[in-house]
Amino acid sequence: MADEDAPHANGNGHEENGHVPEIELIIKASTIDGRRKGACLFCQEYFMDLYLLAELKTISLKVTTVDMQKPPPDFRSNFDANPPPILIDNGMAVLENEKIERHIMKNVPGGYNLFVQDKEVATLIENLYSKLKLMLLKKDDVSINSLLSHLRKINLHLEKKNTRFLTGDTMCCFDCELMPRLQHIRVAGKYFMDFQMPTDLRYLWRYMLHMYQLDAFTQSCPADQDIVNHYKQQQNLMLQNVKMKKHEELETPTFTTSIPVDLDLQQDE
Repeated sequence: MADEDAPHANGNGHEENGHVPEIELIIKASTIDGRRKGACLFCQEYFMDLYLLAELKTISLKVTTVDMQKPPPDFRSNFDANPPPILIDNGMAVLENEKIERHIMKNVPGGYNLFVQDKEVATLIENLYSKLKLMLLKKDDVSINSLLSHLRKINLHLEKKNTRFLTGDTMCCFDCELMPRLQHIRVAGKYFMDFQMPTDLRYLWRYMLHMYQLDAFTQSCPADQDIVNHYKQQQNLMLQNVKMKKHEELETPTFTTSIPVDLDLQQDE
């Protein structure tokens, strides 16, 4: 296992008014080098949740990567063969995604404020990832247009809301869920299908620009190569027309965090 650097998130564990609990998050490591952050969406989502709390100094955060291709001898026995993400709070391991969310909301200091209730937003971002996977599998106009239609709905919501994030001017759990999925759409969509988000989705791009400027996203974001490799390893995508000539394991890690050059968002700031 390897500890991930999380600048600004790892404090000394104490504040003037008392002890700050240390939370450890175990995440999947890169399938390329077995050490850096992997491309697990849920791992990044909870990394972002906890990073935000660490920035507020309600917790001290430690992030550990585990190579699931060669896990430590005691890993499976300690965690009942459950794969990451795994949250450890005061020696207690919290397994399974829904239980991790519930634990952060109810037991981690400050976590309750992250988990806002908004049925409209919850419905809005639901099924976005499944539409990405369908597009990568089908590679047809129907699946492409379905994903584009979903992205336009998110863009329209952001336009009407006119806030930095999905529910307001501060981040919440929905942002930590949506942004990693948008990143997968950008990177995997571009690599496998030359798919790009239209520049007329102005409010969606502005949203992504805000997210790219935040440590909570950049510190938790996997390399482009890990996102690509993640999909190459999925059996359904190992079919025809998948570009296999590039060798991600030989490349220097890169991170797509740019905004299209022809999209001037400064006037929207």
